Amino acid sequence: MKGIRKITPYVPGEQPNYSDMIKLNTNENPYPPSPKVAESLKKFDVERLKRYSSIDNLSLKKALSAKHNLSPDHFLIGNGSDEVLAFCFLAFFNSSDPILFPDITYGFYKVWADLFQIPFKEVPLNNNFELVEEDYTQLNGGIIIANPNAPTGLFKPLEEIEHLLKDNQDVIVIIDEAYIDFAGQSAISLLDRYPNLIIIRTFSKANSLAGLRVGYAIGNPAYIQIAENIKSSFNPYSVDMLAEDLATAAVEDEAYYAGITKDICETRDWFSKNIEKSGFSSLVSKTNFVLITHPDLIIKELYLYLEAHNIFVRYFPKIKRLNNYLRISIGTQKEMEAVNQLLNRFVKETKNS
Repeated sequence: MKGIRKITPYVPGEQPNYSDMIKLNTNENPYPPSPKVAESLKKFDVERLKRYSSIDNLSLKKALSAKHNLSPDHFLIGNGSDEVLAFCFLAFFNSSDPILFPDITYGFYKVWADLFQIPFKEVPLNNNFELVEEDYTQLNGGIIIANPNAPTGLFKPLEEIEHLLKDNQDVIVIIDEAYIDFAGQSAISLLDRYPNLIIIRTFSKANSLAGLRVGYAIGNPAYIQIAENIKSSFNPYSVDMLAEDLATAAVEDEAYYAGITKDICETRDWFSKNIEKSGFSSLVSKTNFVLITHPDLIIKELYLYLEAHNIFVRYFPKIKRLNNYLRISIGTQKEMEAVNQLLNRFVKETKNS
């Protein structure tokens, strides 16, 4: 039939719900949100729900302003970072020249480009799954980079991000920092020197609020206002008042989140080291997940084996360069010890079969 758009949607990790499962397939945080979030939820006045939520999300913007030492007009708040990214695609990627992003990265970038009919070019990572800066000096209508990248977990240091910005000052460069809390220095310090920089953040990973759906962009106020106009053209009330209250409470408890982030990073490094004893290897991750492989195993069989034991991880059969890798989110230390034991058992059973 004429006039109907065809689109291949983004496919997220499955959401099983078993009481005895270990769910490590969508990079959720294994620890609960801050006690301050729980307290804010208890105190929430349900009568407020008869009114529409805030249009400007000023309370959350003020909390983020204090955290990042910026003014509130540097921030755009949305219903998860996915929505914020969609607004940014519509606001900033309108050239006839293709936007650039890696061929192995967050799968939603290609979906949005297709959906919004934005020309794009996937730039291959090198043989070590690393982004090569020189590949982004070609003609383009904008750039989006996840740093650290997903699903590789690799992190580009700040000086390399700055090189990318220097070489592309006439277009918007979006740095998606969904996993920055587990990595290193944010690109926020570059905002003053590079007005073409937009940074994307989420509450879903380090803040244990994946189910709340809150994300935000940070950037030059003039450009943020353009993205705000896009948001208002869709749904000015996209962030509900309960979500804003709880996200604000999370921002105000940095000490708690610093503690659980440290625990996750320590467990990640422990797990990466211990799986080597069974012949596995992983990329050097600066996220809350690891991408692992084994030279002697058929990874799809391992994926199914783990699933049969109610351990859910992520497998990418449609990405040729990743079809012998598994992405495993980092759970609690106890959960990762159980996964490590099962990996060992699978290796032994495979050798003896």
